[in-house]
Amino acid sequence: MYDEHKAFIALKQSLVSYSPISDETWQAFQGMTAFRLLQKKTMLYRAGEIPRSYAYVYKGLIRCFVCDENGNEYNKIFFAEGTFPGAMTALLTSSPSLLTFEALEESLIIEIDFACYRQLLLENEDLKLFQIRYLEKNWLLAKDAREIEIVQEDATTRYLRFIEEYPNLVDRLPQYHVASHLGVTPTQLSRIRKKL
Repeated sequence: MYDEHKAFIALKQSLVSYSPISDETWQAFQGMTAFRLLQKKTMLYRAGEIPRSYAYVYKGLIRCFVCDENGNEYNKIFFAEGTFPGAMTALLTSSPSLLTFEALEESLIIEIDFACYRQLLLENEDLKLFQIRYLEKNWLLAKDAREIEIVQEDATTRYLRFIEEYPNLVDRLPQYHVASHLGVTPTQLSRIRKKL
């Protein structure tokens, strides 16, 4: 119960870090959520399934990955504390997700019902401002930077940028997950690390 209370305080702080939220909006928002514990290696959302929610990570680490036709996994992004994992394209289109979300550590999350959230979003200007600012920072700006990074930077530069941007993840992630995220093999990453 203690962790649950602290998780909701952290969630509210994350929301208002983008834009102020009224007490009324916050109360309604809480009503569409569920606090959950995910064991390590548990799938939060699976590729091929139509998701109904997205989540907030209070404690833990979740990876988002895609598989190719040969079953090779490619890590798209990692979600640590204070972030919102979810298959947004699938949620917005009510279609099966192409992405899988897996807990890399035991994780405490707050799951948010997407249909209820969308309805609340339409009814509340403060939540609309949060949504706009969140999308600008985490989808538009971050996506552009990631696409440029993959195309224009060599593997060493991408690794150094990863360390700079996610210093708290370097020791939490197995190196093969970092390599997959950077688009290199674990052997290549090992060589890069030795040179540095």
